[in-house]
Amino acid sequence: MKESTLRAGYADLLAAVADALDVPLPSLAAADEDAYRQLLEHRAGIVRSTVQANLKHSRDPWLAASQIRERSAGYPITYTPFKRLPVNGEGR
Repeated sequence: MKESTLRAGYADLLAAVADALDVPLPSLAAADEDAYRQLLEHRAGIVRSTVQANLKHSRDPWLAASQIRERSAGYPITYTPFKRLPVNGEGR
């Protein structure tokens, strides 16, 4: 694999990891905080297991990125995200 292609593959893998773990903060409701924590645990587990398997077997960053995106989609955001209240007339 060409170096530029390999670099692009690892950039895509890093983007997939960032996307999988970049979820909005939950509202202050206890149920939303629990759902947020569980979502992050599931997605972190997906990232960890996918990267470990990829390192052991294929070492293909494009494949790992695709698997992380596909598996993370199975764990959507189901809680109410936190909404910042306007301060001093913001948001009017």
